[in-house]
Amino acid sequence: MRTIFAILFCLPLCATHASAQALPTGRSSSWDVSLGYIYASHPATLSDRVGQDGLDAAVTVALASRFAIKGDLGYAQSGNLLGAPTHSDVLSYLAGPVFYPVIQPKFDIYTQALFGGARVTGPVPVNGGILIGGWADRFAWEIGGGVDYRLSRSFSLRGGVDYLRTEYFIGPVPTLQGQSNIRLGASLVCMLGSPPWKRRRHL
Repeated sequence: MRTIFAILFCLPLCATHASAQALPTGRSSSWDVSLGYIYASHPATLSDRVGQDGLDAAVTVALASRFAIKGDLGYAQSGNLLGAPTHSDVLSYLAGPVFYPVIQPKFDIYTQALFGGARVTGPVPVNGGILIGGWADRFAWEIGGGVDYRLSRSFSLRGGVDYLRTEYFIGPVPTLQGQSNIRLGASLVCMLGSPPWKRRRHL
């Protein structure tokens, strides 16, 4: 949660950044922060899936002309899973490389591979019955991609689709099994400086 608070603190700085004169290329910063909505298709059992809604926050730092490193914190939940009076949620904390194969004046296309962990909670199906709740905090990874569409020198809209692999108790026997989550996201991005290859004229 500290990451989300830090991002909320940094977003107002973008208004000042938008009116400031750009620094020389060699001294420019090259990172951005984003905050937005995610929808996830989450496996409740081996055969059933549920929809989850939540928030995603990220920080991306450029390393080279088309490469960056991203740290990502996502949280999504659904209510009354499997008829139990409790919700299911996924808290993911991931980091990894981002590659930009297409860079245009108005938009960039990116792909990413992130690694870290995910805490999954929710009811557990056991031999025809339901345990009210359980949790598992295990290794997780995510691959996907999307588009950054520039609104101005300081703001962009980001849309993406990702495959997130987690682990939880989803079968009739209470053992950890892999989960295939599909996530759709839309975020507002605040660019706190631009790397040299992304410098544009004022829009």
